[in-house]
Amino acid sequence: MAATLSPVRSWALALTAAVALAGCSAPAESIELTEDSVVVDVRTPAEYAGGHLDGAVNLDLQSATFAADVAALDEDAEYVVYCQSGNRSGQATPVFEDAGLTVVDAGGIADAAESTGLDVVK
Repeated sequence: MAATLSPVRSWALALTAAVALAGCSAPAESIELTEDSVVVDVRTPAEYAGGHLDGAVNLDLQSATFAADVAALDEDAEYVVYCQSGNRSGQATPVFEDAGLTVVDAGGIADAAESTGLDVVK
């Protein structure tokens, strides 16, 4: 005799599966870097020192001079920003845009490494 699930239990299992699948992220889209690309880590200097994308420069989003530092950047470059999880890069992107710069939000460091093909170095 086959076991049957009550409608409530079936619904609970379906909801659990849906939530679990929603937490899975899609593969990062490829970001093509050119000679005009500048990769920017917007984490703290301590986080940057702990490991960053090869060739990335560090502009700390939490610094009091962040907006001024961004405004002083080369307008002809293309910027790819990332952080630890994607939260701060999402906050930094509008600052770059407000300064008239071309910017791509690469999200968190793992996604940024995957999408750019850059290694994480110390």
